[in-house]
Amino acid sequence: MSTTINKFLAWIRSGAFLKKTGLAIALWFGLSLIAVMLNVRGNTLNNFIIFKHVYLHTIQQTNLYIEYPQQYSDVNLYGPFFSIVMAPFSFLPDKAGVILWVLLNVSALYYAIRDLPVEKTAQNTILILSSHEMMTASSWLQSNGLTAACIILTFTSLHKGKEGYAAFYLLLATFIKIYGIVGLAFFFFSGKPLRFIAWLIVWSIVFFTAPMLISSADFILQSYGDWKQALIQKSAKNIRLDIHNDYQDISMMGLIRRIFFPALKDSFVIIPALIAFATQYMQYRFFNNTSLRLYILCSVLLFTVIFSTGSESPTYIIAFPAVCLWYILQPKNAWANAMLVFALLLTSFSYSDIFTPWVRTHIARPYALKALPCCILWITIIVQIHKRQFLHAQEILKKELSPA
Repeated sequence: MSTTINKFLAWIRSGAFLKKTGLAIALWFGLSLIAVMLNVRGNTLNNFIIFKHVYLHTIQQTNLYIEYPQQYSDVNLYGPFFSIVMAPFSFLPDKAGVILWVLLNVSALYYAIRDLPVEKTAQNTILILSSHEMMTASSWLQSNGLTAACIILTFTSLHKGKEGYAAFYLLLATFIKIYGIVGLAFFFFSGKPLRFIAWLIVWSIVFFTAPMLISSADFILQSYGDWKQALIQKSAKNIRLDIHNDYQDISMMGLIRRIFFPALKDSFVIIPALIAFATQYMQYRFFNNTSLRLYILCSVLLFTVIFSTGSESPTYIIAFPAVCLWYILQPKNAWANAMLVFALLLTSFSYSDIFTPWVRTHIARPYALKALPCCILWITIIVQIHKRQFLHAQEILKKELSPA
């Protein structure tokens, strides 16, 4: 018996379990299914009801961005094109629709991670380590999994020379929830930039006009203006510092505001961050290096979350695969191992029962500590890119997915 236990513990310490495809699939889909079934059992489907009504209000031509307290709480913050995305789910019973909606998000991000130019064992590691964060996102019934998938697929499509697909994924995410615009950071990875620009124009026209097919041009044009105003108002609400707002602004700005400077203006953080982000492109001579591209992908995914006042706990499914991908690219030293454990505990599990309710309520949420490991890691990535550490990344890259 003791021999069996010792072998099991040695297997755990070796990290061999992180390479198991069956375990990756079971955790990735299983945990999210458990999460959504708990929502169905408790009839806590509010976010899905909001999303379904984006389609219903579009065909009824009623304002997409005001409160409808008799139908749901909170307000819609998704673009008019989201009505097309949600149309198929709107014809289903709510409980069936919400399960399929969550499965769409989980499956999309699974496909995107499988498309990364790293070995399958590395993909399994990302899926296993990110599965808890995926479960968190699934329990909120939001579209962050789909958004993360679109950003990654924009990257992988450009990496493979498929500009049309890259433009599709970039603009799909952008017209749903604006985050997808960060995919433009991969522009310089395109071997045919003019072709990429042409496809961006084509897909912009398609996504902009598509909702008009189920509504009217005047209503959709008005809705785009309403969407802009709703996002501005939401951003202002996100930075309020009170006990009822600690689920919002889980970002670098929120972290600094809540711990050090309550009156901090976003621009004092975002402008230096944009400058630091731009310096990554000083390594333009190595743009064909797949490791550098993966480092920049990690940087983009993290940047999208930690510099947005709209970031909530479920938004971190966009960032956490980047944490895992970064770890895969590192030599397995004490720093890399400690950083991964730090991120797992504070980013992925700080809202879970691993921590006591008192810690979650009085420390983790009020001080936006979920953002801390990702903030440190993003700065680390910038430094590593300048030190050209990507030239020494482990040999885990797929040969068949070399840049076009």
